[in-house]
Amino acid sequence: MILPSGLVVPDIVVADAGATAQDAVSIDADAVQLVVELVSPGNKTMDRKLKPLLYAEAAIPHYWRLEFDPAPRLICSELDGGRYVETVTALPGAVTRLTEPFAFEIDPAGVAQLGG
Repeated sequence: MILPSGLVVPDIVVADAGATAQDAVSIDADAVQLVVELVSPGNKTMDRKLKPLLYAEAAIPHYWRLEFDPAPRLICSELDGGRYVETVTALPGAVTRLTEPFAFEIDPAGVAQLGG
């Protein structure tokens, strides 16, 4: 994904339809609605501190972070005043329903970390 500050590689990107029609390898940040980072021990600082700053600077409306330690949970944040504000935390053992940026439901108990 191409941000004003340079190239960043998120784990998951949700973008506007047709955003990759010209280039299937990279995407401009202005077409991105959501980025999701899967946090592992080797990238905690990048995913929790640096990447959210870069995504906020690029005005990406939604940032989700999937944490695995001590148990799987999804932290959902929305851009507000140039920074991300946590709006929902989906905890294991309960289905959480989201409506933004699209309808989605998840129980993080069923999510497993691969690799690491």
